[in-house]
Amino acid sequence: MGQAWGFGRYGGPEVQEFFDRPDPVPGRGEVLIRVDVAGVNPLDHLLRSGLVDGLDGGRPFPRVLGMEAAGTVLALGEDVDGLELGDAVFGFALTGGGTYAETTVLSAPNTARIPEGLSATVAATLPVAGTTAVDVLDQLSLPAGATVLVNGVGGGVGLAVARLAVGRELRVIGTGSTGKREHAEAIGVRFIDYTAEDVAAAARELVPDGFDGIVDLAGGASLRTVAALAQDPRDVIAVGDMSVTDLGGRFVERRVDRENLERSARLALDGLLAPVITAVHPLSDAPAALATVENGHTSGKVVIKVA
Repeated sequence: MGQAWGFGRYGGPEVQEFFDRPDPVPGRGEVLIRVDVAGVNPLDHLLRSGLVDGLDGGRPFPRVLGMEAAGTVLALGEDVDGLELGDAVFGFALTGGGTYAETTVLSAPNTARIPEGLSATVAATLPVAGTTAVDVLDQLSLPAGATVLVNGVGGGVGLAVARLAVGRELRVIGTGSTGKREHAEAIGVRFIDYTAEDVAAAARELVPDGFDGIVDLAGGASLRTVAALAQDPRDVIAVGDMSVTDLGGRFVERRVDRENLERSARLALDGLLAPVITAVHPLSDAPAALATVENGHTSGKVVIKVA
């Protein structure tokens, strides 16, 4: 038996609970891992609220929160290739196992070995934020010297996109609230504080001819504001708001396979995809970890250290 933190029904934070569960049995194409570190993402509370379908694996309640983790392989299901018992790995819990737990199952095709020299803490941030950053910038495919606007730069994904863009020699402008400025500017972002400035006016002053690319992480009305700043609407890539297609833009094309995880890990080792980890919580403090992300009060990446 091991401790886990999840939810007994769909709803808000009031449905969350700690509970004990037996170690999951890895099914076909899964690996059982001892969780060392779990990443915390906005997707976690969206799943708890019942706003996202298809990622629960059909598992009964109570369900465990969390989508990404790093840890050690304890058991292999059938038809698992490229991973062995005892491997240090990181990846996605795409079949509903959750990651805010002492042990869990990861989808083997969406799991990779942690390369020597990369910590489990950093590795646990890569499945969501790291691979998303790679995907959006690959999709934009901008040349060195181009300008990119990261709308909502202060979170884990936004800072990962910005750091990787700076490494690709792009000129990066980012929007966020006042508390997000320090971390964004530290990696070379020209910051626009949407609480103190008119975003459209400030952006046009910096880039009068329009942006070569825009990565939107905010959605809603903010997406509609920044989409008008692109030279070409097709170069607006949204991560969370699929209505971007109504504006002529594109939704991010996600690649969550082992190859992309390995690529993200290499970039992290080279310092080109260095996550900004601003809080490390024990599993007992998981409610506070998720609350910080859900309330939008954190800059950078929050993780839960389990082992």
